[in-house]
Amino acid sequence: MHTWLCEVEKTVVERTLFRDGQSILVAVSAGVDSVVLLHVLHHLAPAHKWRLAVAHFNHGLRGKESDGDERFTRRLAKRLGWPVIVGRGDARSAQHAGKISLEMAARKMRHEFFGNAARDLKINTVALAHHADDQVELFFLRLFRGAGAEGLGGMRWIGPALYHEGVDLVRPLLDQTRDSIHDFAETHRIYFREDSSNASVDILRNRVRRHLIPVLRREFGASSLKMILRSMQVIAANGQHLAAAADAWLRSPTPFPELSCALQRQCLRIQLEQLHVKAGFELIEQLRYNPDRKISINQGHTVRRDCTGRVYQQEVSMAAFSDATGIALDLTRSGDQQFDQVRLAWKSQDVKKAGAFPLPRKGIEYFDADKVGAWGTVRHWRRGDRFRPIGMTSDVKLQDLFTNAKVKKDERQLRLVACAADGRVFWVEGLRIGECFKLDKGTVRRLKWRWLRPRGAIAAQG
Repeated sequence: MHTWLCEVEKTVVERTLFRDGQSILVAVSAGVDSVVLLHVLHHLAPAHKWRLAVAHFNHGLRGKESDGDERFTRRLAKRLGWPVIVGRGDARSAQHAGKISLEMAARKMRHEFFGNAARDLKINTVALAHHADDQVELFFLRLFRGAGAEGLGGMRWIGPALYHEGVDLVRPLLDQTRDSIHDFAETHRIYFREDSSNASVDILRNRVRRHLIPVLRREFGASSLKMILRSMQVIAANGQHLAAAADAWLRSPTPFPELSCALQRQCLRIQLEQLHVKAGFELIEQLRYNPDRKISINQGHTVRRDCTGRVYQQEVSMAAFSDATGIALDLTRSGDQQFDQVRLAWKSQDVKKAGAFPLPRKGIEYFDADKVGAWGTVRHWRRGDRFRPIGMTSDVKLQDLFTNAKVKKDERQLRLVACAADGRVFWVEGLRIGECFKLDKGTVRRLKWRWLRPRGAIAAQG
């Protein structure tokens, strides 16, 4: 038996990934990784009395090429003597309907199909072909998105299916490199199909794979990737310990302020996920530092935590955000509004390419839409207002900023400010944007903010 095949079998046995005599649904895309996985399990099946079935999902993204992948997988399964089940879907339609990225839409459809197929075939295990290089790529993808220990720990050898209880996802190749998989395919003349979309640098994962990883290998040696994998194992173990501690706190809580910073964050994260709220870093920090402050999370909903650390979600109306001397704005959709003499317009936009930050122009600024929130308020400046302009590390009085910008006292009352859903000022007419609301590498949606005041309505702004 080939040495590499023996390594995979040893991993399966030592980690008890599969039981002898069980049924396994193998997810096959027609690419080299999944095709090799199917061949490996096919060769090991007689010794372990496994019963295999093949699952393939056609996303319909590459036209004839996608159909070719489907035909290839059908023929391969037939040649090896295993049954095959094929699913089809329109990933682009799912993307628009769910207002998510194309990659996320395709992944969701694919995993829903795998779970349904396993259930229909009465199989509770789906084998996936993720490998060590996928782990490293995932580490950087999640790092760029600001993930915590649970995310940076990467994929598990065995984990629950995303949308189906009672179905496990198993990854037998998780400690094998992409090169070793290709070498096995070449040695045994295993044919597979190339996915042309893997060459597109418009996809962040491909940029990590084609640009970042080669730089790491070249500048720091191949061992640098092994060190990342080891660090991921440590992070995963620490994350599991933290999750267990958070679960224990939820069952019999001690005073929230007495918890460590890391445990506070984990306790808040778990509660937000239970409420089906995206647990981003900014939201968690706002909850940590601001007990009993209502924070907008989407159109018509806020969350808050009380002094004991418990998190609550509440439905609110737009009127709740209105101000006696200002107006409330729904920032989840495009709009325009006249306030005083100023014409305001706003639009939420998906960021298509990481690092694509448009330069501000006269009368136009850009903000991170998720940091601003679903609702905003526009009003005139008030005494006591505080603001943190971009580049500064702490809030300062707006009155002092007006003084430094040589804004006359009688003009200050005319200047408009825009407040985010949590009440913080993110924009001041005539000044720099707010530091806490600027675009960064983690920005998913940006808020395009436009304003126009008739010439001469107030004196030249500082």
